Amino acid sequence: MNFEVQKAAEILRQTPYTLQQMLGSLSEEWTASSGNHDNWSPYDVIGHLIHGEETDWIVRAEIILAQGDISVFDKYDRLAQFERSRGKTLQDLLTEFTHLRSVNLDKLLSWQLNAEQLDLKGTHPALGEVTLRQLLATWAVHDLNHIRQIVTYMARRYEQDVGPWKEYLSILQ
Repeated sequence: MNFEVQKAAEILRQTPYTLQQMLGSLSEEWTASSGNHDNWSPYDVIGHLIHGEETDWIVRAEIILAQGDISVFDKYDRLAQFERSRGKTLQDLLTEFTHLRSVNLDKLLSWQLNAEQLDLKGTHPALGEVTLRQLLATWAVHDLNHIRQIVTYMARRYEQDVGPWKEYLSILQ
């Protein structure tokens, strides 16, 4: 499958709904942050997704589309959620993420990007030159990656309890 904005938007639109359905009514034992920067809980992941909605995907897309003198992206703080989410409930975060994603998708789709625009380039501080197409494809895959991260984190909560079945559970490998 080759990248298409509309197809990526299908994934991007479903992520808040998927996370709300999966996490919205769970107890904090499943979702709460332990503050571990190396093992993000569902709470931490949602905070990270919010930070991306505010400072990453659309902001960087706008930089690329502007094609001004400054096409270098600001460095992204991938741990900002640990401070930014402090004091909020998971439901607060899910609601905020849903709202921000909706606004960003509306903006993305309003641009009605063509192939020429998708080939425009910006400069990532670590990766170098990237295209708008690559940025937007990464946005969709980033969502899928973090959904996997959430379910893996949750599965590991019962890693010791599944006993010998662990060998059949690839999520625990």
